[in-house]
Amino acid sequence: MCSSDLVDDVSFQLACESDTALVGPNGAGKSSLVQALLGILPHQEGSVRLFGQPLGPRGQLPPAVRAQVAYLPQALALRGPLPLTVAEFVGLGWDPPGPALPWRGAGARAQAVLRALGKTDCHDLANRRFSDLSAGQQKRALLAFCVVRPRRLLILDEAQAGLDPRASDRFHDLLYQLRRSEAWTILQVSHDLEMVRRTCDSVLCLNRSLRCSGSPDHALSPHQLERLYGRGYVPYAHR
Repeated sequence: MCSSDLVDDVSFQLACESDTALVGPNGAGKSSLVQALLGILPHQEGSVRLFGQPLGPRGQLPPAVRAQVAYLPQALALRGPLPLTVAEFVGLGWDPPGPALPWRGAGARAQAVLRALGKTDCHDLANRRFSDLSAGQQKRALLAFCVVRPRRLLILDEAQAGLDPRASDRFHDLLYQLRRSEAWTILQVSHDLEMVRRTCDSVLCLNRSLRCSGSPDHALSPHQLERLYGRGYVPYAHR
């Protein structure tokens, strides 16, 4: 259950190793809901629980729980060029959350970074500056950041936004390879209803409140989509 200034009366559970899509019109509160789940935005009423642990009003979670969650935003909010190579950036995903501690086990960290770069086809990007990458390359590096240590939950907020069709297809294929190999549970905000219909197990339809939930066949039926987006909604089909 979650209530904030932008969304109200939202209640759902994610099954382990499932892929759930969060869909709805612009301004429906999808990103706000995701940020409330992550503790970035405070929730005013109700509760958020991750792996059985309650999220405090300021997003407090035990570090061991936070370490099991990865988040891919639409884009990184950087104030300037990021002075890190891709390998250095991915290595940050290995470091435990919380106060910085003297590192013991640099060899294990380096090996984990190499494995993550290999899993995401980023070996050739290891020594390049993150800020110099194309949008598609940055998204692959972000996936490497997520996979450098074991995670259980991956939350994506329109992670394919800004990618051309070829880069989007490559990202999508890589994401679903990793979903199987890493046994991830996925919650993703998406406007690509055809992709949602093909690949997701369940759908949450949000427009300031939870309007519908269920299988893609049910939640993305013409009747439910008209309720969600309003009359005059025209779906765009693509291959």
